[in-house]
Amino acid sequence: MIKMKNKQMILELFTICRAISLKFCYFLFLSLLLSCGSETSKKEPVKASESTKKEVAETPATDTTKTILIFGDSLTAGYGLDDMNEAYPAIIQAKIDSLNMGYTVVNSGVSGETTAGGRSRIEWVLNQDVDVFILELGANDGLRGVPLTETRSNLQEIIDVVRKKNPSTKILLAGMQLPPNMGPEYTTEFRTIFPEMAKKNQLELIPFLLKDVGGVTELNQADGIHPTEEGHKILANNVWEVLEKVLKQKP
Repeated sequence: MIKMKNKQMILELFTICRAISLKFCYFLFLSLLLSCGSETSKKEPVKASESTKKEVAETPATDTTKTILIFGDSLTAGYGLDDMNEAYPAIIQAKIDSLNMGYTVVNSGVSGETTAGGRSRIEWVLNQDVDVFILELGANDGLRGVPLTETRSNLQEIIDVVRKKNPSTKILLAGMQLPPNMGPEYTTEFRTIFPEMAKKNQLELIPFLLKDVGGVTELNQADGIHPTEEGHKILANNVWEVLEKVLKQKP
């Protein structure tokens, strides 16, 4: 009986020691992870409380790369795809890597996002340094029939915040169009928002993000709205036609 108790005590002590060891390993791993994160900052070392705030970025860039942030909705987020690597931001990253251009693409897409939602989270997203900012919002406004004056205002506020944060950030605006069932007057005015805002703010314009994909059944998922994997490859090409020129521009 005494031997049994001794065995039980030994097992309990072993379990406790093992748990302590695992916690210690976890603590050590977390410490190493945080220390690595601080080394990727482009600025001089800062206090821990300030560096923690910078960790809100979805995909932090290393100090050897510049950052391209794609700020959008479900089209950018890759809604419905089995793998995020199938979404057009990841495809663009692969193109950049193959050309050894030294940019990190950050996917900041949120499914269901409107221009109002984008306006409310833009300050938070810009806690990281951004060299190229791609603005892909507005489709959900149109599908919900949001007043176009509101859509314009929200897009302008987002652009203003990006420029205030860093005037040298290059901004690309992704154009969008609506299906005809929203009414000819609304759809026509909606389509003109993007080229007009690009001209007004001197932005690079991606004429129509869904060019050669929108309305093509085999390139869209069952909902007829969100592109398939093949559709995202075309979206990536539509963006790349404009983005490549921007990346090759001299400072």
